[in-house]
Amino acid sequence: MTDHRPDGAPADRADRSTPGTADRARRSIPGTADRARRSTPRTPRTHWFLLGVLTVALSAALLMQGYTQHLFGITPDGAPRARGRDEAVPSRVAHGGPVIADAATSVHTAHVQARTLALTFDDGPDPVWTPRILDVLRRNHVHATFFVVGTQVVAHPELVRRIVADGHQIGVHTFTHPDLARLSPWQRSLELRETQLAVAGATGKTTALLRPPYSSENDALDDADWAVVRQAATAGYVTVLTTQDTDDWQRPGTGRILARATPRGHAGQILLMHDGGGDRSQTVAALGTLIPRLKAQGFRFATVGAAVGMAGPVQRAGLADHLQGMVLIGLLRAGDWVVRLMGGLMFAAGAISLLRAAAVLTAARRHHRLRARRRGRFRGPRVNEPVSVIVPAFNESAGIEAAVRSLAASDHPVEIIVVDDGSTDGTADLVESLRLPGVRVIRQRNAGKPAALTTGLAAASCELVVMVDGDTVVEPGTVRTIVQPFADPRVGAVSGNVKVVNRGGLLGRWQHIEYVVGFNLDRRLFDLAECMPTVPGAAGAFRRRALLDLGGVSGVTLAEDTDLTMALCRDGWRVVYEEGAVAWTEAPASLNALWRQRYRWCYGTLQAMWKHRGALVQRGAAGRLGRRGLVYLLLFQVLLPLFAPVVDLFGLYGLLFLDPVRITGIWLAFLLLQLLMGLYAFRLDGERPGPLWSLPLQQFFYRQLMYLVVIQSVFTAVSGSRLRWQRMERYGSLRAPAGAAASPGTLRQPAPPETSQAY
Repeated sequence: MTDHRPDGAPADRADRSTPGTADRARRSIPGTADRARRSTPRTPRTHWFLLGVLTVALSAALLMQGYTQHLFGITPDGAPRARGRDEAVPSRVAHGGPVIADAATSVHTAHVQARTLALTFDDGPDPVWTPRILDVLRRNHVHATFFVVGTQVVAHPELVRRIVADGHQIGVHTFTHPDLARLSPWQRSLELRETQLAVAGATGKTTALLRPPYSSENDALDDADWAVVRQAATAGYVTVLTTQDTDDWQRPGTGRILARATPRGHAGQILLMHDGGGDRSQTVAALGTLIPRLKAQGFRFATVGAAVGMAGPVQRAGLADHLQGMVLIGLLRAGDWVVRLMGGLMFAAGAISLLRAAAVLTAARRHHRLRARRRGRFRGPRVNEPVSVIVPAFNESAGIEAAVRSLAASDHPVEIIVVDDGSTDGTADLVESLRLPGVRVIRQRNAGKPAALTTGLAAASCELVVMVDGDTVVEPGTVRTIVQPFADPRVGAVSGNVKVVNRGGLLGRWQHIEYVVGFNLDRRLFDLAECMPTVPGAAGAFRRRALLDLGGVSGVTLAEDTDLTMALCRDGWRVVYEEGAVAWTEAPASLNALWRQRYRWCYGTLQAMWKHRGALVQRGAAGRLGRRGLVYLLLFQVLLPLFAPVVDLFGLYGLLFLDPVRITGIWLAFLLLQLLMGLYAFRLDGERPGPLWSLPLQQFFYRQLMYLVVIQSVFTAVSGSRLRWQRMERYGSLRAPAGAAASPGTLRQPAPPETSQAY
């Protein structure tokens, strides 16, 4: 088979070593890899502290936001409420005036002066109705008392300042409008203190006036209400009830509001109305008629304090209270912004995930059909020339025999080159002792996997090269299948289908699902889009000349397979996926080993993406890699995992404070989508769907671990720290029976773990 460069290869090639002979490339790489490996790693540590602080801060903001905005809803004060026993309520209170002072000691009440009306407004301030009510009061030169809700003060501090500037009095109506009688004492204190701080932060004032939500007249007090009044008195509050309720919250019509607001006789009244909590257009209309009418009848209007002769219920706030109030308002408003941002991120993440699912499934279906069509068009292999198989090995005694025996049993002519990279566990001696035909061992000083691959590349005698890790077992037809796409002269590399052999336990199942559903579905998409970013080191095939033109396998990143694949794409070659070329590999069997492997993968991928960022502005194959492949990796393997914990945190927020049924439904819908993707991917790969039962658990545990890996990798990259190779423990779970190739059916269960390490 004749090798030639693809048409239209870009003149300016990918970032790489200076092209030259294979020997020169081999000499240049080891030093770089050796320095990277032997250098002292400077991985960042403070980022975990910062991440913890950020998580705590976000959680606190969400808890505060949920408590203040969603734990209690504003139900109008006049709404029906069950009344309990009233044995503890003093008679002089039940039959006294609506203003109650010193309830914790020597209680006394005050009545409103005759022909005096104290207008009071609850549940505000409201950005629509409060300004209109203030306008009516200003036109009629009347002052009133506004009992404000703390959350509304935080949301509209400018309205509270206007209320004070117009000469009206401020009163406390709690922070979240709960029924104080149903709260514990500490919650009551929190409600009153937060509201007081909010008023102090917005206006620089404090107030002694309190109207508990859902309160009404004196004779409606029960024992639970009285306990609230007594506790408030110990905190310095004067409780203001009402003598006349307009029931404007029911929106009965302007005429009825006027009738209920008009005093019967000449006794003074505290009139209850609302400037918030709903549509108050009828209240505004009634107020514009009520004030002139009652003035004409000889009534005067006053604040609560003036109506009962109370001296200075509103005072200047102390500096500490004012500053604390400003901080409270700032934090809660920032919390509002955070919640809106997180809601937007959740929506965006959901939409992007749906689009990705649709794109991946569509691409997988089309890729499968095209492959079936090609199989029907060509009967038998089209590429029959011999292949050089390079196996880099460093302390691979646990699995190297199975790997080499499976390669030697291939049904395609191969030469097998095992490059021992300074192993200390007898790896090279073990391979030589097998005395398998067509297998040779090259020993070199420890210089790293890229250098070992470059050494094997220089020693290879065939134009087509297959690279297989020392912990990987192939099937008899894997080599033959993986080289068939080279019948297309545009193809420079082929990705094999890597599967997990040690699937026992949850960790093994989760990685098996990830390989089949995540990696392999993505590869089908990349193949169709002609932007394959990675040919896995466990099973990949290459044109030798294409690699030599790049100067061999570069060691400047920790993901040499991704770096090499991207360089080939930028050099004009097409990289494809051959799902029939199955290879079996050992996956990490412990969380520590998994962390180290994925940390290296992710960090190395970030290095490769940064190295080849120039592809974003190039044309041809390089441009497809940049604007399709790199953007996809950035979006779904970097940004989405970075923000996913925030989305999960917002999901918990929704379960606690929003609509738990709706949030659960959304999560179940996404889980169903992932399950459908999993079923389809398993079907394409010829796998049994049994392991998919663990998919829900994967979302709670495995996915979070992968998020942390991405976060760690990004912090390491941004901080400029250097990461050395992370070596994975081998378990010897791969077996190739004598005289036969390894296959899914003949692979044995994992043996007891051995102590050898490999890169």
